[in-house]
Amino acid sequence: MTTPRPTLSPDKRSPAAAEAMDKFHRDVVDQVRTAVEKDPVVVVGMAQNPYVRRVRKALTEAGIQFTYLEYGNYLGMWKQRLAIKMWSGWPTFPQVYVRGTLLGGFNDTRKALDDGSLRKLLGS
Repeated sequence: MTTPRPTLSPDKRSPAAAEAMDKFHRDVVDQVRTAVEKDPVVVVGMAQNPYVRRVRKALTEAGIQFTYLEYGNYLGMWKQRLAIKMWSGWPTFPQVYVRGTLLGGFNDTRKALDDGSLRKLLGS
């Protein structure tokens, strides 16, 4: 087990900063959070990203249904994607969630498909 990455303690944020962080594209974060809580498999991604395409293809070929949420591309919606990254703590896309837990990105998903652990997480 690794030591968690350090983050700024909430008591080291001014009330104004904490409020701004809470409101930063809250609608997008709420969309992702709701899907992650509700759907068995969720892929959060962006257009034009080859790893997003690959993870969607791998899940489809494995016969695993998923909800896909797309937020912009390399030229747009970067602030919305930043809000998602701040919420999840994961620095890249895709972000793959299984039963409410962040599995990781493409490489993590590919590994979980190959070793059968993704199906175990799904209970199938």
